[in-house]
Amino acid sequence: MKCIDFDKEFRYYLHQWMQKNNKKYKNMDAMEAAMPDVYRTFLDTPADFLAGKKPGEYFDTFTDPKQLVNWMEDYIKQRVPVPDMLLNRISALGLESEGPLVNLLQKERATSEIKMCAITLLREIDSAAPLDLYVSMQLNRGFEDQDELADNALESLGSLGERAKDAVRTAFDKANDAGKECLLSLLCDDTPDESLIQQSIALLQAHPERAAILSDYVSRLGDERAIPFLQHLAADEDTGYLDYIELRSAIEKLGGDAPEREFTENDPAYEALRSLDQLNRKPE
Repeated sequence: MKCIDFDKEFRYYLHQWMQKNNKKYKNMDAMEAAMPDVYRTFLDTPADFLAGKKPGEYFDTFTDPKQLVNWMEDYIKQRVPVPDMLLNRISALGLESEGPLVNLLQKERATSEIKMCAITLLREIDSAAPLDLYVSMQLNRGFEDQDELADNALESLGSLGERAKDAVRTAFDKANDAGKECLLSLLCDDTPDESLIQQSIALLQAHPERAAILSDYVSRLGDERAIPFLQHLAADEDTGYLDYIELRSAIEKLGGDAPEREFTENDPAYEALRSLDQLNRKPE
C-alpha cells in the first residue's frame, strides 16, 4: 500500500495558511494557539493529494483490518510517520482487528516499534488474546534494562484487570526477581495469599537497593510482618534520603513507627531538595 506522508502534507498546508493569515495575528503565540483549529480544518478539507478525499476520512473507506494492520507495518518499515487516522481506524474496528494485530505481535521479524504499536492498539480494543504473551515478557526481565516493549505489555496486563489476575499470580512464582517486581505492581492491591507476602518480603530483603519501589508494594500488601525489616532498612546509614522517605511512608502505612534520621549535605538528594525548598520559600 502507498504510504502517504500526512505530516508532510500538513506542513505544506500550514505553510500556505501562515502566508495567508500571518497579518491576522499579533504574535507567534496567538498563531500557535490557532493550530488545533487549523489541523481540524486540514482534516476536513478535500485534498488534491488524496484525489479530493478528506484526510480525516481517508482511512474510513477501508474495512479490511488485515489490510489496515499491514499498512501500519509498511508505514513503520518505510519510516513514514504513521497517521493517527490509520491507527484510529484500526482501533475503531474493535475486535475485528484482534487477529491481525496478534499475528503482527507474534511475527518474529517485526521490529520493537511495530510490536509497540500492536500492543497499544490491542489494549485500545480491550483484547485479552495476547495475555499469555504479555505474561511471558515479564518472566526474565532485568532491573536495569529499559524494556519499553515489556513495560507496554505490563500496562496491558494491568488494563485487563480480573481477566489477567490468575495468570499474573501464577507467573509471579516463575519469574526472576526483576520480573517479580513488575508483576507485584499488579498484585499488591489485591487480597494477598501467604506465599505472595513471604516472597515479596524476601524480594525486598534480597534487593535493598530497590527499597523505594518495593517498600511501597510490600506496604500495600498490608502485612505487619514486613515492618521490622522496613525499619531496619530505614535506620541503615547507607539508606539515602529518598529511599528513607519511601520506607517511612511504607512503615507508617502498615501502622509502625519509622526510626528518626538526620541527613546532611553529604546526601546529594537531601541537599538538592533542601536547596529547592529554600528557593521556593517566599520572603515574609
